[in-house]
Amino acid sequence: MADIDATIAWYEEFTPLALLDRRSDDDGYGAWLGHPEPSDRPFILVVAQFFPDRDPFAQHPIAALAPFNHLGIEVPTREDVDAIAARGEAVGCLSFAPKQMPDPIGYICMLSDPDGNLVEFSHDQGIYEVARRVWG
Repeated sequence: MADIDATIAWYEEFTPLALLDRRSDDDGYGAWLGHPEPSDRPFILVVAQFFPDRDPFAQHPIAALAPFNHLGIEVPTREDVDAIAARGEAVGCLSFAPKQMPDPIGYICMLSDPDGNLVEFSHDQGIYEVARRVWG
């Protein structure tokens, strides 16, 4: 990650995640982003930015999953997907315009975060129904 502030701001702008905690030490910066609603099992996205001379992975880069990898976030409506895509297009991070895909993919768009990670926003993948059935 090249700029932890840009990454935090992007996830706060385009996802339901909010900054929970931020830390720094001799190696760099770290931040935790999560849902602001209280939960005894919250989802937390951990991001880190190492200082160039302190990066433990610099000599051993971690290969990306291939041929396709992304983070996925389900949203309640198609209009939510369209609105996120419009905001992403306005700031130049829309990577895949809204499109109805075959089942079980649903209606999706994809944005690129400041570090080049693809983030898919989807509607109608059945995620909410499965969550309700499994977790009540």
